[in-house]
Amino acid sequence: MTGVLFAQQDAKFTQYMFDRLSINPAVAGTTGELCGTLLLRQQWTGFDGAPRTALLNVHGNLKSISSGIGLSVFLDKLGQQSSTYARLHYSFHRKIGPGTFGVGLSAGLMSHTLGNDWRATDPVASDNTIPANGNSDMGWDLAGGVYYTSPKLWAGISSTHLTEVELRNVSIQQRRHWFVQAGYNWALKADPTKYVIQPSVLMKTDGTSTQFDLTGIFLYNNMVWLGVSYSTEDAISPLIGYQFKPNPKSMLRIGYSYDVTTSQLRNYSSGSHEVMLNYCMTIVKPPDVQIYRNPLFL
Repeated sequence: MTGVLFAQQDAKFTQYMFDRLSINPAVAGTTGELCGTLLLRQQWTGFDGAPRTALLNVHGNLKSISSGIGLSVFLDKLGQQSSTYARLHYSFHRKIGPGTFGVGLSAGLMSHTLGNDWRATDPVASDNTIPANGNSDMGWDLAGGVYYTSPKLWAGISSTHLTEVELRNVSIQQRRHWFVQAGYNWALKADPTKYVIQPSVLMKTDGTSTQFDLTGIFLYNNMVWLGVSYSTEDAISPLIGYQFKPNPKSMLRIGYSYDVTTSQLRNYSSGSHEVMLNYCMTIVKPPDVQIYRNPLFL
């Protein structure tokens, strides 16, 4: 018997609002700061070989040429499959109203490896179509997008895996993915400096299936946040986080989310855990000190 199955290719993150860069290169440098973000995710706890993902984003702006650059590195482990993505991002900026508009491109490499650590009792162990010694393959990966951000609003449209590379050694056909993301900072009139609600949405599609992530976060005193996220046909996720300024020119954020699975997988998994660490700092150019000497006053 033969058939065709469609499954998740790209890693999923519940705290997507802190990971705008990896899916949209136009985000690079638009904050005007040097930022680094680390996301660690353990999905579907309770399954042997459940997905484990690590993502590192780093980006900053090049004010002299109205641009931004960045780097994203994925490490993803799912059963016998290990995947690595490394992408360099470039974004060209233009000021529009109170915010910044960016147009970006990214290029990099993706690698997939199939292991060979099968149990002797697994049916796949005797499947001649699966390489006994494992296998690996890699290919080029391209992405592009547009993005706008202001003190109150952010939104973007992007696409990854534009080349739709086929990795024949591991029988993986990469599909083009499309993303629409947006968020808003709504300061409550009761006390705008203390109470802020931050709704956001992320739509993901590969042309075959579409998923929406809807999130609402309540930020108190620019320090502590609580929220909840809903991922269609997947999970409801409470979020919690804390941010503070180590010094006047930087901000450190720590966040955690727990996915309560709503699909049939809830009968087998106790949920998913995700940790986020973000650090941003403003780089101030040293003042250009000039010395003037007048021969009359030496």
